[in-house]
Amino acid sequence: MTAGKQGGVEARKRPVRGAILAGGGATRFGGKPKGLEVVGGERILDRLASVMTAALGEPPLLVANSPDAGSWLPELRTVPDIRPGLGSLGGIYTAVVSAPAPVVCVAWDMPFVSELLIRALAEGLSDHDAVLPQSDGRRGLEPLCAAYGPPCAQAIALSLESGDLRAISFHERIRVGILPLEQVRALADPDLLFFNVNTADDLTKADDLWRRRASSR
Repeated sequence: MTAGKQGGVEARKRPVRGAILAGGGATRFGGKPKGLEVVGGERILDRLASVMTAALGEPPLLVANSPDAGSWLPELRTVPDIRPGLGSLGGIYTAVVSAPAPVVCVAWDMPFVSELLIRALAEGLSDHDAVLPQSDGRRGLEPLCAAYGPPCAQAIALSLESGDLRAISFHERIRVGILPLEQVRALADPDLLFFNVNTADDLTKADDLWRRRASSR
């Protein structure tokens, strides 16, 4: 499935970077930084940084607005939102502009994202300006675990300026590729890959899932 008019030629010329998005107020998590919580004996942030480094060959960016974000994982380059207060779309925009190469963005509350998924998304940018995986979730797509090329910067800027902060609001202006659900399932269970920690109960469930998965290997 594709949309829009711009091509992915520029994306093919550049290595793909990673970006961990640490935005949001975590209101359902008591305002605590979710990515610093531990799942399976390791902070979610540390695990994502390791997975993205292994998948893409270099450490990811960390997009975070907290004053102490630079101390969370000092070896990562940390950047605040270029346009603060604009939600997830603002975080994606910051990652695209700051990279400034093609970038795979992952929300920092997703502990089960895999190297294989990140590589599949990155590879899709050879033919598209953005690549989103399908899921069984309510949206059907996962914009906070997706790949975005440089052409997305201008397209997202237009959405931000118009006040349309939906994470998919700019798709009509670019070429969008979809990683089909059957291909996602070939990598791992989508419910696990896209599991995100929004509440304390989610954290307990994630830890249990991780330990059960580890014990079954």
